[in-house]
Amino acid sequence: MTKLSFNNAHNAFYSSLKISVDQYFSSHQLKKTGNWRLYAKTGVLIPAAVLIYMGLLFIFQSGGAPLPWYVRAGGILFCGLLGLILASIGFNVMHDACHGSYSSRKWVNGLMGLSLNALGGNAFIWKFKHNIIHHTYTNVDGIDDDIAKNPAMRLCRSQKWVPAHRFQHIYVVLFYALSSFLWVAMLDFIKYFSQKIVSTPLQKMDVREHIVFWLSKLLYAVFYIGVPVYFVGWGAWAIGFTCMHIALGFILAIVFQLAHVVEGPEFIHIGIGETKKVEEEWAIHQVKTTANFSPRNKIISWLVGGLNFQVEHHLFPRISHIHYPAINLIVKDTCREYGIDYHEFSTMGQAIRSHFNLIRQLGKKPVI
Repeated sequence: MTKLSFNNAHNAFYSSLKISVDQYFSSHQLKKTGNWRLYAKTGVLIPAAVLIYMGLLFIFQSGGAPLPWYVRAGGILFCGLLGLILASIGFNVMHDACHGSYSSRKWVNGLMGLSLNALGGNAFIWKFKHNIIHHTYTNVDGIDDDIAKNPAMRLCRSQKWVPAHRFQHIYVVLFYALSSFLWVAMLDFIKYFSQKIVSTPLQKMDVREHIVFWLSKLLYAVFYIGVPVYFVGWGAWAIGFTCMHIALGFILAIVFQLAHVVEGPEFIHIGIGETKKVEEEWAIHQVKTTANFSPRNKIISWLVGGLNFQVEHHLFPRISHIHYPAINLIVKDTCREYGIDYHEFSTMGQAIRSHFNLIRQLGKKPVI
C-alpha cells in the first residue's frame, strides 16, 4: 500500500489558525454547521429540480401532435438548467452534508448526504474518496483520485506524457461534459467491484451500504431513464438526458478543477507501494495545493456552495460553507504571518483561463 505522512510534530500554523477561527465563532456565538441560509438554499434548489423534472415530463409527454421548434428548444434549455440545479444541489446540500457540516445532527447529515445518491452517485464511496483520500492527500499523484492517472489526461508533471496530450486543452471540454455520466454509469461500479480507490483499499461496506448502493442505482435508472422514456419516448429522453448530463458534468468538473489544477498550487508524486514523508504539516500542504476563485462574487458563492473558498474548505472541512467568506480574512492573515503563499483568483474567468493554460502547458512534450 502506498503511504504518505506529514510532519505534524509542531503544527504551529494550524494551531494558531484554529485558535483564531474558534475565537471568531465564540465571539459571534455561532455554530460551525449550517443555519437558515443553508436550509433556505435547500428549500429553493430541491423543489426547483423536482418542478423542472415534472414540467419536462408533462410538457413533452408523447402521444400528442408535434411540438413547435421553440418549445423543443426550450425543453433543451430546461434540461441544461436541470443539470445546473443538480450540480448546485451537489455543491450546497450534498457536499456540506457528507462532510458533516450541514447540521449538528448526524442523522440530518446522513439523510441530506443521500442527495448524492439521488444525483446518481454513492455517498459512502464519495465520502471515502473525497473526505479521507482527497482531503488528506490533496494533489498527491499516486493517491488522490481527483488527479488519478488517465491515459487521455495529464494533470501534473509527474504523469507520463503521450503525444495526444498536445490537444488535451481542447478535448478536455468533452471529458468534462461526459464526467457525470461516466461517474454514474461506470466509475462508481469500478470502485465498488475493485474495492479500491487508486492505490487505497476502500473502507469495508456493511450490508446496509451494499443495499443502499444497489437500490439507489436502481432508482436512478427508474427516475432518470424509465419514467422519462415512458412519458416522452426514447428520442426526447435521449436528447434531454444528454443535455442534462453535459451541463451537470461540465459544471461539476470545472468547479472542482479550479480548486487544484490551476497555476500556483503544488503537486507531489509518490510511486505505487512507496512510503514518503512530507516535511511540513498537513495544513500547510493544504494551502500550498489549493486555490480560491471569485471570493467576492455572491452569486457564484451561492451557486457553488462556497467551493470558491477551497482553501478555507480544505483547512476546515467540517465548517459549513456559509461561514467561509467570514473566515477567509482570518486564514489570509495567518498565512501572511507564517509566510505561506495563498493562491486566489479574483474572478472565475481568471481561474478558468489559468486552468486551461496549465492543461495546455502539461500537454507539451517535456524537455528532457
